[in-house]
Amino acid sequence: MSHPAIGKSVVAAGLKTNYHEMGSGRPVILLHGSGMGVSGWENWHRVMPELAKQHRVLAPDIVGFGFTERPAEAQYNIKFWVQHLTGFIDALGLEKPVLVGNSFGGSLALAYAARQSDKLSGMVLMGTPAGDFTRTSGSSAWYYEPSLENMGALLREFPYDKSIVTDEMVASRHEVTMLAGGLDAYRALFPEPGPAGEQRTVRGLPPSTLEQVTTPVLALHGREDKMIPLECSLRIAEHVPNAELHVFGKCGHWVQIERQDQFVEQTLNFIARLA
Repeated sequence: MSHPAIGKSVVAAGLKTNYHEMGSGRPVILLHGSGMGVSGWENWHRVMPELAKQHRVLAPDIVGFGFTERPAEAQYNIKFWVQHLTGFIDALGLEKPVLVGNSFGGSLALAYAARQSDKLSGMVLMGTPAGDFTRTSGSSAWYYEPSLENMGALLREFPYDKSIVTDEMVASRHEVTMLAGGLDAYRALFPEPGPAGEQRTVRGLPPSTLEQVTTPVLALHGREDKMIPLECSLRIAEHVPNAELHVFGKCGHWVQIERQDQFVEQTLNFIARLA
């Protein structure tokens, strides 16, 4: 099997884990979002070379997504995902890494930090769920059926400027779904949608848990994010003791793609200020 998203592998928490690595120096772990055809490579390959000029950058496929081994008996939940991330950090001997998380990856970073903030240097969180928020049912990935047409329609829901979704991006994500499969992890994250237009509550980490996160945090959010509302990052800024927030106008859910240069600049500046 050959695909650009397939990189190195390491056994983490007992699972053969697919990941990509560039650069040297302080370890920076890039945690992908959820969704069909997602992988560490797909989320991050555009910014990895820039971040790797100053740091050792690693982008794993979290269990349930991409090309990491999927145990048949797996029960996908935040405890399982934190266990896998902890195993990845331990397997590679990464000391005081910076976690950079997009959406689901940001939730995973927060959950890890709530348990062991002392093991991290800092976190950059983009479009990250926090507290309870509502989602309106519409065309949903929950019932995704693999096709190029469906993948294109799904991906165009994420950015403010739909032209960002290229044929190459659609083809790559579709190919991952065909090679790697996997809907179980995504369905574990979100409730089954009801009729179109119906409001459903999604539960992120509550404010009481956010207050336990002592790690310095840079929260980034697109003002026009239709997936995770801006109120979530406002909640992070309000309840995480050492958090700061930057909001991008005319930007949707993919800050690292829609505002690539600013994302790299802000992330590198933030990391440079960490102890």
